Amino acid sequence: MHWVALGVYTVACVTDFFDGYLARIWKQQSPLGRMLDPIADKLLVATTLLAVAANQTLTGWTLWAAVIILCREFLVSGLREYLADAKANLPVSSVAKWKTTVQMFALGFFIAGSAGEVVLPGTVKIGEALIWAAAALTLYTAYDYAHAGWPHFGEEEEG
Repeated sequence: MHWVALGVYTVACVTDFFDGYLARIWKQQSPLGRMLDPIADKLLVATTLLAVAANQTLTGWTLWAAVIILCREFLVSGLREYLADAKANLPVSSVAKWKTTVQMFALGFFIAGSAGEVVLPGTVKIGEALIWAAAALTLYTAYDYAHAGWPHFGEEEEG
């Protein structure tokens, strides 16, 4: 079952990457796509984090890395919503893209879990190291986005 889940997850990650990549190079971006893509990313990450925590592959102190990641996702979404009302843009940074990549790989190792240990001993430990790296990048990008959005706080809305 781990392998089927990993296969579905991998397809979701690869199609997410190519969807964004092809939309940019073919100049097929739309406001709806720009809104839905981060929502889909957050749903994929959140549901996967919850699933690997529920099956107890993600446990102990490493759960705090998941909490950091989830909190940042909600905070950045709220910040983007606020800045949209203020007519300010908060583009995705290159570090945030790396954070997402590291996070996706970490979650893949957690999904493989005990089945992955047979093929690659230390699979879960690799996932733990990667999820903490993703959490560190998460904190950095949260600060980066907050810093970029700070000048717009307190601006009067035009109405």
